[in-house]
Amino acid sequence: MMTKTIAALLAATALSACAVGPDHVAPTPPPSAEAPFVGVQSAEVTAGAPVAQWWHLYNDTVLDGLVTDALRANTDLRIALARIERARASLRGSRSDALPGTTIDATGTYGRASESQVLPGYDREGRRVDGGLSVGYELDLFGRVKRGIEASRADLGAAQEDADAVRVTVVADTVRAYVDATSAGEQIDVAERTVDLLARSERITNARFERGLNQKLDVIRTIQLREAQAAAIPALEARRDAALFRIAVLTGRTPQDLPDAVIARTTTPDVGQPIPVGDGATLLSRRPDVKAAERRLAADTARIGVATADLYPRITLGGSVGTTAVGATEVFGGGPLRWLLGPMISWAFPNQEAIRARIGGARADAKADLATFDGAVLRALEETETALSAYRNALLRKERLSASRDAANRAANVGLARQSRGEIDALAVLDAQRTLAQAEADSAAATRDVAFAQVDLFRALGGTWQDAPAT
Repeated sequence: MMTKTIAALLAATALSACAVGPDHVAPTPPPSAEAPFVGVQSAEVTAGAPVAQWWHLYNDTVLDGLVTDALRANTDLRIALARIERARASLRGSRSDALPGTTIDATGTYGRASESQVLPGYDREGRRVDGGLSVGYELDLFGRVKRGIEASRADLGAAQEDADAVRVTVVADTVRAYVDATSAGEQIDVAERTVDLLARSERITNARFERGLNQKLDVIRTIQLREAQAAAIPALEARRDAALFRIAVLTGRTPQDLPDAVIARTTTPDVGQPIPVGDGATLLSRRPDVKAAERRLAADTARIGVATADLYPRITLGGSVGTTAVGATEVFGGGPLRWLLGPMISWAFPNQEAIRARIGGARADAKADLATFDGAVLRALEETETALSAYRNALLRKERLSASRDAANRAANVGLARQSRGEIDALAVLDAQRTLAQAEADSAAATRDVAFAQVDLFRALGGTWQDAPAT
């Protein structure tokens, strides 16, 4: 009879494809979310597929090395990878619920019983050996274990996407810090050239003063402008040092260990070509935050099924075999052996209000996850369109400031030449040099802003690194 019962239960398990609770269906963004970007109409970008390792577009071997170091040693990324390991361990735990649980126990004692507890003719002292093996297997008739595995697998996917999000941030922060350091070096060079130009003007003005062709006030004004421009250099040096120290932290180094090649760079990197950005559909397939939100929705949807399964009976098929013997010689004898086999049914009934409350909580979590996903989609589109607009306008500003700088440079050179011939006064020359100094600084800052805008655009486009093993 017992054999028939067991066979019937196993057959029910084999035939059952029932897993209570809703099946996860990936949410579909609105059609307009997958359309071409509004800002893709400009010549600075193309609708081609984005480049995965976008930092290689700069053709800068020093930068390539820094990004490689950051992806290997960054502390934030190490934390994210540890969370992936934790999620994998949780998945292994969930999968183990689908396997039989086994327990082995054994005890051995030596003792003396009281005289009143021992029958006449038996020894009061003796050895007692007890051992057994228990096996239990849950018949997952309503999919509690299956849904638990689904939830853990989705949690692992979310952890992997979170790690990709950290990678995107680490790479973007590393490139941005490198841009900050190199552009500060470039601005220092510009400031030093401006100081040299003003020193030359100072010498001309002073020589003319000594010949009685200029006033002492003209010399003082030139010195003041030169010193004001020189005063900008320490602030730029401090900004460059801060960027270099930030690079060291991002790449897992101390400031003392930063390579000399990084410190020596003073040219702001530039892509120098239209940036491929894809479209909305490409963006949503690349953004780790969007994909992580979808995976969390899948996990919490599966947990609705885990909670719902508790409304139904939980059936566990168990068995045990063991022995209890007085004296080691009797352990393997037929008399001491015992065995037990049969199903166990547990069911929280009729009061199921606590279970239904958990189901309601799980459904609420899934609703929140869906809203999070929708928000991630909208935020991804907003960030990308904003980055496209910022990049386009940064390039336009740089172009116009470059033209302004060139005009100011011509005016300053003409002023110096005319001053040396005595055709204009020193105040006009000073004004032209002040204008040139500001134009040079603005142009250098615009170059930095363009590079920053490029990095922000690449960050908004997201990225994916497929380095995790199959699960």
